[in-house]
Amino acid sequence: MDNGYDQTNDELINKSGFTDGDYGANQIQVLEGLEAVRKRPGMYIGSTGTHGLHHLVYEIVDNSIDEALAGYCGHIGVEILPENIIRVTDDGRGIPVGIQPKLGISAVTVVFTILHAGGKFGGSGYKVSGGLHGVGASVVNALSEWLEVEVYSEGKVYFQRFERGNIACDLKIIGETDKNGTQISFKPDIEIFEDLVYDYDTLLSRLREQAFLNAGLHITLTDKREPEGRSENMCYEGGIRHFVEYIHQKRALEVLHPNVIYFSASDGDTSAEVAMQYNDSYNDSIYSFANNIHTNDGGTHETGFKTALTRLFNDYGKKIGFIKEDKDRLSGDDVREGLTAIISVKLHEAQFEGQTKAKLGNTEIRQLMDGMVYDKLMTFFDENPSVAKAIFDKAIMANRAREAARKARDLTRRKSALESASLPGKLADCSDRDPTNTEIYIVEGDSAGGSAKGGRDRRFQAILPLWGKMLNVERARLDKVYGNEKLMPVVTALGTSIGEDFDISKLRYGKLIIMADADVDGSHIRTLLLTFFFRFMRPLIEEGHIYIAQPPLFKIAKGKQVRYAFSDPERDRYIAELGGNADIQRYKGLGEMDPHQLWETTMNPENRTILRVDMEDAAAADEVFTILMGDKVEPRREFIEANARYVQNLDI
Repeated sequence: MDNGYDQTNDELINKSGFTDGDYGANQIQVLEGLEAVRKRPGMYIGSTGTHGLHHLVYEIVDNSIDEALAGYCGHIGVEILPENIIRVTDDGRGIPVGIQPKLGISAVTVVFTILHAGGKFGGSGYKVSGGLHGVGASVVNALSEWLEVEVYSEGKVYFQRFERGNIACDLKIIGETDKNGTQISFKPDIEIFEDLVYDYDTLLSRLREQAFLNAGLHITLTDKREPEGRSENMCYEGGIRHFVEYIHQKRALEVLHPNVIYFSASDGDTSAEVAMQYNDSYNDSIYSFANNIHTNDGGTHETGFKTALTRLFNDYGKKIGFIKEDKDRLSGDDVREGLTAIISVKLHEAQFEGQTKAKLGNTEIRQLMDGMVYDKLMTFFDENPSVAKAIFDKAIMANRAREAARKARDLTRRKSALESASLPGKLADCSDRDPTNTEIYIVEGDSAGGSAKGGRDRRFQAILPLWGKMLNVERARLDKVYGNEKLMPVVTALGTSIGEDFDISKLRYGKLIIMADADVDGSHIRTLLLTFFFRFMRPLIEEGHIYIAQPPLFKIAKGKQVRYAFSDPERDRYIAELGGNADIQRYKGLGEMDPHQLWETTMNPENRTILRVDMEDAAAADEVFTILMGDKVEPRREFIEANARYVQNLDI
């Protein structure tokens, strides 16, 4: 069966018009040898924790996505097998099995054992590729206990096995087949990773994202670790339009206009597309991608979109008469309020910052994006004046709220002669003033706050008890925050201000630790505070200053021996160690611990466990909060029913 590649003459038969070049052993170019990936895995996959573990899957899937971008792959299957073995299968052309001329070994072997080897470097195997650095397959191999690859090509099944990056057997033919493609199976190495358990929902989210970005591509995720299993088959003919609709549906947001606005443009090998729709929330959700890679930190494509959007709104507003004077000009925050947008660009030579590809650096894409957004959205507004008015009304309301927030901020400042003298009255500050040494515990309730104040180390630990009515940040703009008795003391204590005045260089504490009870109320407080920081003080999360305290759930005592357990299994283990018949105390709140216990279990840096919050954690909290605190009942009911089986130790 023809797979588009004839090894006898190294000539690629172009079937789709995506590429005119060869994709054979000659196109697998070698830039440098595989170095000590196992010694410094964080340089290649970000971390050896959960994120790094899942990144292994993304690296292999990205290679299959590249085949889809080239027009040769229609289905990608990802399976989580027992023992957390991963198997990725695609129906692309298959990794070339010929001999790589420079090294004299199979191209398959080169791809999995040589760093910076692949069909993406300067050759013509791929016009567009997400795996820019070409280290994916070899890094996954290096960090796996074992990896096996099967290539289906020219009627034969080729097989090779590797163990911890080393060749266990040479490439060999093990059978015949009438299909084309590649299957890669690997088991992450326990010597490298802190945890080997894959999370189905994490993989599902990433793979669904890829299905949206590649309209018409079928992606299947199957979990075979349990007898009942789970599986999801994803294919979205509407591409990123459906992505926007999915986000609004999942978050139960009311849209301002019925149809998603979509436009695209191209220039040579570079193309860009945008799907956008406004909703009635006060927050924006902009997700940008370059060659199917999620650019978390944005880049030139996202900058071009935002700049053009702001300029377009103000020019159109003046033309129609919505904006009459320069002082009424709309800001970027104004025009993005309530916006959900997907930005996707495809480039031949994508320039990312770092192996994790968090930010795009290509300067030419900014001009393409800027011109496309300005011209095509202007045309859309001219042709759809009622939609334009609905969006403008929201932007103008956001502008008025921003002005109200400025007045509220100025009023707050005038209430005290010196900002430094206006620290919250209930703040128990620390003596050290160096933020690299200091930390602040934000504690719910006066009783827990009292224990924390009594148990802390006054040199570097500050305590701020929360009190008063909590603001529902789901339905509040910045101007409402300034008047809130529970949140403003937090802002004041941190010293950074908020909104457009936010200045992280004025942060008074290096660590901000949220300490709440291990019950429903405590979970609510944590979720609300994380959502608040995510929406109004995001750099605190981006730069790693936010932490969650982990107080114990149980005290197990027998005679003079005392143990603290943070889970049911740990409790049972300590009971067994103490010989049974132990006294067990279930902590229902932080206030039940005396200062010494709180220090020993939750606040002493030598003993405690604190979890650092990253942007994914905060985004998840933000999403949950939108569902639970929004106006719609049905999504809230669905969420509670879907998650009820995960609830343990529920105190009501």
